[in-house]
Amino acid sequence: MAEMLTIPDLKDKAVLITGASTGIGAALARAFAAQGAKVGLHYNSSADQARTVADEIAAAGGSVKLIQGDVSRPEELERVVEEAAAALGGLDGLINNAGAMIGRVNYADATSEYYDQVMDLNARSVIIASRIAFAHMKAKGGFIINTSSIAARNGALGGAGIYGSAKAFVSNATRGMAKEFIPYGIRVNAVSPGVITTPFQERYSTPEGLEAIRKGIPMGRLGTAEDCVGAYLFLASEMLSGYVIGQTLEVNGGQLMP
Repeated sequence: MAEMLTIPDLKDKAVLITGASTGIGAALARAFAAQGAKVGLHYNSSADQARTVADEIAAAGGSVKLIQGDVSRPEELERVVEEAAAALGGLDGLINNAGAMIGRVNYADATSEYYDQVMDLNARSVIIASRIAFAHMKAKGGFIINTSSIAARNGALGGAGIYGSAKAFVSNATRGMAKEFIPYGIRVNAVSPGVITTPFQERYSTPEGLEAIRKGIPMGRLGTAEDCVGAYLFLASEMLSGYVIGQTLEVNGGQLMP
């Protein structure tokens, strides 16, 4: 769908997508490139996967720059955003998509070290990347889209509680940044995916657990990375969502309804 639909105002936009080597991020990199955007494809450890996605984009005639860095480390994340702005000739958009559960750990067993790892990767990274991107966009406007999660609203059982809490932070930070940044023409929103069949779920869930979840989804299936793409394209486009700020779009097949 993303490749067939043309959104004119996304052409030539310089967009940094963090965590874009696999899953939702990779689907977004392909989709934005297909719209004619200049894509900064960030990755950390998944170098081979990132190069594969970049090669696919380039083969299709798209514009892409690979940028490596650990977004849980503030100094590296600052470099990633600055490097993207330099490579792309500025920034028109930032998609804060990098994140991970680190591991399934119950609240009762969560150490300070585990808490820091989860929050640094999923929450603090959003604040730092957005702060650096803001400096590049404040004179001309742009967009920031944060990736939240259904775990931010459903309590995130099974040892995913701190991850869910980090994503709840992201959802609330989205609203706060939207208020602060809109005077500069920067629209901030979020997308909250449900259970999506990506390497994330392969790492942290069992087939039996995913099947149990599937049975409770009104649409009768788990989501795909491609199911999420349209929400991001919509929020990135001034033409389509110019009066939309501070919102979190739920993409979950009806598993959780506001």
